[in-house]
Amino acid sequence: MVAFWNRNDFATNIVFDPGLEREPVQRAVQIAPFETEFNDVTYRVEPEYDYDLYGMVVSYQHHDGDSMLHKAWNDHLNMADVCVVWQDTAFSPLLNRLDFWNGQFTCNVKTNDNAAWAQFRMDQLSNNHLISDDLAIRKQISDIKIGDQIRVQGWLSAYSSSAQSNKGGGKRGTSTVRTDTGNGACETIFVREFDIIEAASGGWRKLMYLSSSIYLAALTVYFWLPYRPYGRR
Repeated sequence: MVAFWNRNDFATNIVFDPGLEREPVQRAVQIAPFETEFNDVTYRVEPEYDYDLYGMVVSYQHHDGDSMLHKAWNDHLNMADVCVVWQDTAFSPLLNRLDFWNGQFTCNVKTNDNAAWAQFRMDQLSNNHLISDDLAIRKQISDIKIGDQIRVQGWLSAYSSSAQSNKGGGKRGTSTVRTDTGNGACETIFVREFDIIEAASGGWRKLMYLSSSIYLAALTVYFWLPYRPYGRR
């Protein structure tokens, strides 16, 4: 139980990929809007910037196009929101004293530790609305865990669909700076390449998997052993 509750703690001996030492890189592009179809819905994607992001996952939310606002807007293209940090915020030895969590469209952070907050920089965190019509990429993103170091390459884009407009979803835009906050501050990325460059290796997570394996093995043995009635003489 202890291992389960601490499974998302960051390891204290993380080896960081050199890519996390840099800010996300973006470059304006002149790419014509294009249409793509996913789950029988046609979407219009409007690329604005080429984008290359290295970050460590601190929180995420997988989306189901058949539930909540995604269902109301018929939005099946946005498969996940992934919140990441980089540079000094990722490298901070006090990172475990910060609590991160995702809402439906937001990434949130809080702490009661003044020292941890002093080392945290909001401009080294981003919540990314990831969109893709590529099943292989969507599968990769579905496998992420807290503490994974990832690289995302794609286009910062706005996107929409006629179905969204009919149901009130309209066009969804993207942030193009790292210094904004509040509504509209998230990056919307049409993902062309996605890599987990260093998987999380927290000790609590390993202990949780080991404990679960032992428990399941013991349960299997218990149910497969022949029944032997016990009686006192």
